[in-house]
Amino acid sequence: MEETAKNGYTALVITVSDRCARGERQDASGPAVKEMLEQAGYEVLDTVILPDEQPEIEAALMESADRDIALILTTGGTGFAPRDVTPEATLAVCQRLTPGLPEAMRAASMAITPRGCLSRAAAGIRGRSLILNLPGSPKAARENLEAVLDPIGHGLAMLRGGPADCAAEAEKH
Repeated sequence: MEETAKNGYTALVITVSDRCARGERQDASGPAVKEMLEQAGYEVLDTVILPDEQPEIEAALMESADRDIALILTTGGTGFAPRDVTPEATLAVCQRLTPGLPEAMRAASMAITPRGCLSRAAAGIRGRSLILNLPGSPKAARENLEAVLDPIGHGLAMLRGGPADCAAEAEKH
């Protein structure tokens, strides 16, 4: 079990991009997401770059969940392009879905741009790991993660068996 961060949670960031995987473009989204997670107290164990290949994405997600990494974030592959298959890979490996997270991200994006509704991001649980898709643009990835970072912490507390009193938390807000 890899729970050693200040907030008790480990994380992994997977960038899904054919061009980054081929070395044609430098990954900017993965490092931006990693920085946000570290500022929030997560221990980011690794950042990985994969091509837009569903079997490779599925394998990486399953392997990460099997390592008991608390939070697995992907960036990229959530649009309408034919090779954008990150949500399909996520849905294929998750045992339970968490639709509220992508719904909240899309709502936050819609407050910034009407194109926010075009995100096909998905989220779900595999074992004790939460998997969440973020957009590929560094700006959009940061905005989407910001929209759900606080609820993710509470969700991980519940998922991983820690103290998580939803009623007490609601009374604080």
